[in-house]
Amino acid sequence: MSIFLAIAAASVLSFVLTFLCMKFLPLGAKLLGHDRGRLYAAGSEVNIGKPTGVGIYFTSIAVLISLIFSFSGIGYFLIMLLVLMSMLFGFLDDRSKNPWGEYIKGAIDFAIAIAAAAVFIFTYGTTVCIGLTGTEFDIPAPVFFILAVILNIVSVNATNATDGVDGLSGTLTCLTIVTFMATAFINGTLTSEGAIRGFILIFALIAYLIFNFNPSKVLMGDAGSRSIGFFIAFYAMYLKIPFAFLIICLPFLIDGGLSILKITIGRLTKKKIIILKNVTTPIHDHLKKRMGFSVKKTWATIVICAALIDTIYLLVTALLH
Repeated sequence: MSIFLAIAAASVLSFVLTFLCMKFLPLGAKLLGHDRGRLYAAGSEVNIGKPTGVGIYFTSIAVLISLIFSFSGIGYFLIMLLVLMSMLFGFLDDRSKNPWGEYIKGAIDFAIAIAAAAVFIFTYGTTVCIGLTGTEFDIPAPVFFILAVILNIVSVNATNATDGVDGLSGTLTCLTIVTFMATAFINGTLTSEGAIRGFILIFALIAYLIFNFNPSKVLMGDAGSRSIGFFIAFYAMYLKIPFAFLIICLPFLIDGGLSILKITIGRLTKKKIIILKNVTTPIHDHLKKRMGFSVKKTWATIVICAALIDTIYLLVTALLH
């Protein structure tokens, strides 16, 4: 099977299966949780009662199809198993009557990140590429391990925090994967397996977004946001451009990451140091609550900014090669 045929078949299968799951929500009444709203999150009350945790569908489908079309050994199987574990713990939180404590979720994220970093190093090594210039070099394994753990935790939590506006997290993820693939293609680090894996997730998310654009009918929940955050971190490392995460994922880092940073600094200093006092975080809440943006305008503002960042990054990358 040619690479183009494999990509087409995997993408169509990913889209169709996810679309059917979003349309009919198999075992939805027994399987899924319902949104509880988010404390202090502007406009979150409109989502109360909607089916949440549907990330269990598109994540499971993407992982299964990826293993069928791009299986490359026990290392990749273990990485996909960790994706499912990240999804599962998020899903259990989605279904819980009382949300899990942040320390519990933090400990789970840390344990999964450690396992992922170890598996990645033994499977794929520690060679990285500077996306802008194409310069390759090796990072000492202990340093790579620490950076990989940090990258995974940051990606999972920033993606999770961004999931507060209909269609936003899914759209940003699609833009992110496309930009990673384009950057890797320019640098010569985009493998056939990498292309297949990227398109599988993109088309699963497109099917999901049909039902998640405002006004949304379903929500991905932690089951979706945490698993795609994990995949983004893995994907950046797999394509050997982990440092490109800092620019390509800047929308995630600004929107959701600043919220995590603000909360973390406040708790570590016992609220003696509060950064961004006049800014409501995540930034999408600032746009809705402080600036009076509608959900659709908030989505469009952040997505347009993300597209501009990605476009400029790709243009600069192409010019420097």
